[in-house]
Amino acid sequence: MLFSLDHVGFKTENRAILKDISFTVNEGEYVTFSGPSGSGKSTLLRLLATLLTPTSGTILYRDQPQSSTPKVEYRRKVSYCFQQPSLFGDSVRDNLAFPFTLRDLPFDAARATAALKQVDLPASMLDKPIKELSGGEKQRVALIRNLLFTPEVILLDEVTTGLDTATKDIVHQLIEDKNLHQGLSVLAVTHDESEIAVAHRLITITAGRMEAEHE
Repeated sequence: MLFSLDHVGFKTENRAILKDISFTVNEGEYVTFSGPSGSGKSTLLRLLATLLTPTSGTILYRDQPQSSTPKVEYRRKVSYCFQQPSLFGDSVRDNLAFPFTLRDLPFDAARATAALKQVDLPASMLDKPIKELSGGEKQRVALIRNLLFTPEVILLDEVTTGLDTATKDIVHQLIEDKNLHQGLSVLAVTHDESEIAVAHRLITITAGRMEAEHE
């Protein structure tokens, strides 16, 4: 079992955002979460990413509490991709070098340019300043930064929102290929019908509660 959530809740001082969430995820699954805006879907992903801690219930990762794995190690295995791409430094190279730095490895430019090609970006993009990138380019760079070293799980928070159709197709294809051929487990918050269609399972969350689950 990859994830097991048992009566998970999350609340702030003002309100309960998630209530009594229970489900399991198997290795290699592609699960999508859908539901109205503000229903708690992104909060759920942040709990799975250990960016937040449940205020009730438990989350197990590979049958162990999340807290039993050091956060740096956990986040190498469970990678979170934000809805709004978060890039840093001055150039694309700075961002794609980061996963190598985390692992105390020398930067492999050939590997980085091959990853750029996977999302239809040229090798020359490597030294392009961040400030000159379009929104779609930023999202693709952020995604391949997360996937340069394939994690066990990718958590996707509406990463195709606002992208044009061609860019969406490129992103979908990369994620599907990683899921099918490398066993990457995918948990995605989305309203995109094409993403919902390829998923193994759809979980609907409304007002902080699981409303339905469909294979």
